Amino acid sequence: MNAALIIESAIKSILLLLVLTGGFAYVTFYERKVLARLQVRIGPNRAGPGGWLQPVADGIKLIFKEELIPENANKIIFVLAPVITVIPALVVTAVIPWGETINLFGREVALYLADINVGILYLTAITSIAVYGITLAGWSSNNKYAMLGGLRASAQMISYELALGLTFVSPIIIAGSMSVLDIVRTQAEIGLFKWILYQPLAPFIFLIASLAEVNRAPFDMPEAEQELTAGYHTEYSGMKFALFFMAEYIKMIAVSAIGATLFFGGFLGPFVDRLPWLGPIYLFIKVVILLFGMIWVRATLPRIRYDRLMAFGWKILLPLGLLNVFISATATLIFGV
Repeated sequence: MNAALIIESAIKSILLLLVLTGGFAYVTFYERKVLARLQVRIGPNRAGPGGWLQPVADGIKLIFKEELIPENANKIIFVLAPVITVIPALVVTAVIPWGETINLFGREVALYLADINVGILYLTAITSIAVYGITLAGWSSNNKYAMLGGLRASAQMISYELALGLTFVSPIIIAGSMSVLDIVRTQAEIGLFKWILYQPLAPFIFLIASLAEVNRAPFDMPEAEQELTAGYHTEYSGMKFALFFMAEYIKMIAVSAIGATLFFGGFLGPFVDRLPWLGPIYLFIKVVILLFGMIWVRATLPRIRYDRLMAFGWKILLPLGLLNVFISATATLIFGV
């Protein structure tokens, strides 16, 4: 690997990290504004014009909040758990393409960080390990409520990860590749209508399972206030709590980007073949729409009972996921791509 390519990869990595960390702050603002509109409230409007500096005010507040560590906690793991939670959220989007290539300063620059031939396997691996930080946070706190939250997160991840993983199988079957970029190119070749027709259940299963993966309402049982105070992060404060908060919202952005890429064309859109810089804009618009759906669900549906949450994952989503794989395999075999 030559020096120019290393510098290019470093710049794209830094840019991606800045977008995710800055995006986390403004997704919280976006959520509060959307929830306020849905609930006929005003929402944040004091810090800056229209409340646009509210994330900055929240960040300053969290930096100066006192951080506490319980006396009987496992202090090393207690400190490491938020870091273990946030790192997978930051690195999972490395294989998501923002576009093809653009000419920049006389050099062809690829609008993606990495195109590996096992991109889907990378996504499943990274999304699976994110729960370790939550489980360790609950255990290391030496708090029964936190421990129950960590255990719930583990059980929930196992049940919904299976359905989520099955939704990844359909694009692999249709595209004949585990490369995320190849999957997007296949969508361009066969058209979005045919792409969805070959896997009619996959987008719906993905959207439901991804809510459970990021512990969003109505699947936020690991931090259910009525039952567990605050669940796995009960004992956390200050910047350690902020890291859990950051991980949740960055994972929202990540799963929205994954869903948009695998099922809704990713960076594809009108004129993107002639104007490739439109690719990141189209992907951004699709991510914002999917984020709105997550927020809308939170504003609409109450938290479901834990046993029903688990039953829904095992008895409904998993069989539907298997059925969807069968449909995709049959359609690809009979009609081809």
